[in-house]
Amino acid sequence: MPANLTPDYLAAEAAFRKARDPAERLACLREMLRLIPKHKGTDHLQGDIKRRIKELSEELERPRKGGARSGPALVIRPEGAAQVALIGPPNTGKSSLHARLTGSGAHAAPYPFTTQYPEPGMMPYEDIHFQLVDLPAVSPEHPVPWFASSLQTSDAALLVVDLGDPACVDQVDALHAVLRERRVSLTDCWERGYESTEAAAGDEEDPFALRLPTLFLANKADGLADGEGELRAFVEMTGLRYPALAVSATTGYGLGQIGRWLFEHLDIARVYTKTPGRPPDRHRPFILHRGQTIEDVARLVHKDLVHSLKYARVWGKTGFDGQHVGREHPVTDGDVVELHV
Repeated sequence: MPANLTPDYLAAEAAFRKARDPAERLACLREMLRLIPKHKGTDHLQGDIKRRIKELSEELERPRKGGARSGPALVIRPEGAAQVALIGPPNTGKSSLHARLTGSGAHAAPYPFTTQYPEPGMMPYEDIHFQLVDLPAVSPEHPVPWFASSLQTSDAALLVVDLGDPACVDQVDALHAVLRERRVSLTDCWERGYESTEAAAGDEEDPFALRLPTLFLANKADGLADGEGELRAFVEMTGLRYPALAVSATTGYGLGQIGRWLFEHLDIARVYTKTPGRPPDRHRPFILHRGQTIEDVARLVHKDLVHSLKYARVWGKTGFDGQHVGREHPVTDGDVVELHV
């Protein structure tokens, strides 16, 4: 039976797909349940929405039960410029990479399934940070029921593989199969930046299908005779089209490229604000993305400021210094913005 979803419901669904904060996602789910047409054609979707509301509600309430956590968080609140998930088959060195990139001190060991719960850490890049979340290894032999839920707040993924492992091709195939069962797709498409996790054409009837732009990391490259050559051979053999880097958590080889790569391909724009007659505050930029505007800057400064905003002055790479612009003016990386109300 056709679902015949209404425009109001589809708008709530679109808001859910864009939401990253768990509390915001929960509010969107409740709005979807309120607006969805109630008939047999939507029974399955209603059940899916109710289940996700229950799971997310329990996760958000867990830290408050009894005044203390009842267990490690399974959904990590996004922080920094973007949340990036570290995923991969067992024993590929994900935790070692995480510890090296973030200084988190995450436990790493030479045996599989060391990571049991999401482990967040902040990777610095120039004057911003990326939040890297180390997740349990993906393997059919070691299923993690909540794995897909923990990915819902991610903006992108780093797929970590050990090319020195003779089973690496089979491991990656198994990883993709497990993710497909959980309605998660890894994609090589980064062009849409922070909106790239929205459903693609063909996924319109599944609001919970997740697509994550993915960067392939060939870890332990220091143990290979020709790390770059092995990476090229792996890509040719598997037909995978993910952008790829050869790295080593042990020696640090290639790790300096990761922050720059993420910054450029997630279309991040750092915007600095100033008050009239004073120098700009360059200590903590506001994080926006390509296509966002002065109005979005005002909203980040204070949610009520957007209503009283009259115009802004901008110092940046486009136009001239101190240019008067309206609220629809697009921002670029490095812009200094002075808001006038």
